Amino acid sequence: MKAIAKKKTSGGVFETIKTIVYAILIALVVRTVAYEPFNIPSGSMIPTLLVGDYLFVSKFSYGYSRYSLPFGLPLFSGRILEHSPQRGDVAVFKLPTDTSTDYIKRIVGLPGDHIQVRHGQLYLNDQLVPRRPSDSCRDDEESPVPVQGYIESLPRGPGQPAVEHCILKIGDDGPLDNTPVYDVPPDHYFGMGDNRDNSQDSRVLSVVGYIPAENLVGRAQFIFFSTDGSARLWEFWKWPFAVRYSRLFHPVH
Repeated sequence: MKAIAKKKTSGGVFETIKTIVYAILIALVVRTVAYEPFNIPSGSMIPTLLVGDYLFVSKFSYGYSRYSLPFGLPLFSGRILEHSPQRGDVAVFKLPTDTSTDYIKRIVGLPGDHIQVRHGQLYLNDQLVPRRPSDSCRDDEESPVPVQGYIESLPRGPGQPAVEHCILKIGDDGPLDNTPVYDVPPDHYFGMGDNRDNSQDSRVLSVVGYIPAENLVGRAQFIFFSTDGSARLWEFWKWPFAVRYSRLFHPVH
């Protein structure tokens, strides 16, 4: 009887380990080909994304590259099942100057586009991208300095409606408010933060610059959790009051 009990115990342990291994493998597959969670640590995408937002990024939106794999394993080059981003997409990508770092910005320039900022306003292929003031875009609680909110209308292409999204501006004479013309190379994209005067993005060529298509990880889809940071990890009694309930399952536009 003791031998039988021991055999059952060892068999139970093996089944538990096997279940855990299967669960890890399934999670890795889902993370690689379907959705991957990310959190927002900085305010460069305010008001679209806030510090403390947790969101799912669809890996299949742009196809797959080595950076779709865990640890960016160099098993292949280029992209498989490639789909090109559109202007206005909020995309996660590997920082070109440090591929261990994930960045998230809004795609404003496609291959062949000419991008420039003049007096704080975005120009696309020498055409002013329209913007109009909007108080609904402002979030004074999330902005440490006074800002002006605008709704910007990015053109998508012939026959397609422009995509409208909120941006924030402190003013129109900041360090990145008058730039040279950026000529987006083939197979590259140009990304900018919605918090225009508090974003290190493609305008800073030495740090971000043009985004290679291979570096795209996926498109931001929706926020599944958000916290305002007022509760520390051990302050569990404060957790319910730190959650931004209005942002839960909020789509990213």
